[in-house]
Amino acid sequence: MAIYSYLSTLSLPRELLHVITIFILAWLALILSRKLIRVFQGFMNTHVKSAEDNRQVNTLARVFRYVATVIISLIAIMLALDEIGISVTPILGAAGVVGIAVGFGAQSLVKDYFTGFFLLLENQIRQGDAIEVCGKSGQVEDITLRYVRLRDNEGNVHYIPNGQITLVTNKSCDYAFAVIDISVAYHEDLDKVYDILKSVGDAMQSDTEIGDKMLAPIEIQGIQTLAESTVMIRCRFKTVALEQWSIRRKFLGRVKQAFDTNKIDIPYSQITVNREKYARIA
Repeated sequence: MAIYSYLSTLSLPRELLHVITIFILAWLALILSRKLIRVFQGFMNTHVKSAEDNRQVNTLARVFRYVATVIISLIAIMLALDEIGISVTPILGAAGVVGIAVGFGAQSLVKDYFTGFFLLLENQIRQGDAIEVCGKSGQVEDITLRYVRLRDNEGNVHYIPNGQITLVTNKSCDYAFAVIDISVAYHEDLDKVYDILKSVGDAMQSDTEIGDKMLAPIEIQGIQTLAESTVMIRCRFKTVALEQWSIRRKFLGRVKQAFDTNKIDIPYSQITVNREKYARIA
C-alpha cells in the first residue's frame, strides 16, 4: 500500500505505524461512504414521483451517514486497540456485563433509538415536515435515531427525544387543506357571498403564480356558526403540503378586496363612548 510504504520511511514504531494507517483508512472510508450515500441520494431524488418521497430519501440519507460514521469509527478504534496490544475480547465481554447494568438505567435511551428506528421505517416523520408532537409544533429540521429537532414559527428550536413521542400529527403528509372561516353580516345575501367566494377561489386557481399549489377548486361547506352578530361561512382548499398557510393568507386578502368592491359588510365589534357622561365622571 502506498500509504503504508510512505509511513514506513518515517522510522516510526511498527505499532504506531499500523495505528496511523488504520485511522487514515478509516478517514478514507468515511469520505467514500458519504460520497456513495450522496450519489445514491441524488439517484433516488431523480426517480421519485413526489416531494413527499424526496423528503423521505433526504431523511434516510442523513440517518445512513450517521450510522456509517458510528460503525466505521468503532471498527477503527477496535483495530487500533488491538494493534497496541490491548485485547478487544475482554473489553467486549466487560462491555456486555456493564451494558446489562447500565441498560436498566438507560432504558429511556434505548427506547429513543427503537422509537426512532420505527419512526423512520414507517415513514411517519421526514425532514422538512410540519408536525405537532409532544405539545410542540414546527418544521422538522433534523431527525436521528435519538431525537427530532423542531423549529417553531418564532424560530425556537425544540429537541424532542424519540422515546417521548406517542402521537404525531403530520401536517404535510401527501396534501393539506387550507380551512378558512369568513364572517359576514346577517343582512347579506348568502348566495351573493357564495358567488364572490367561488369567483375569488377560481381566480386564484387560474393564477400562474399560485395555481399549481392548489389541487382542487374551492369547496364552500356552508354556514359554520350563527354567532351573536355574524354568520360564519366555512370553505377550504386542497393544497400541496406545506402551502396551506400561504394559500389561506392570499385568499383572505383577495376576499377582503372583493367584499369591499361589492360592499359586503364584515361585522366587527364597536364601542360607543358617551362623551358627556365620561366628562361628568372625570
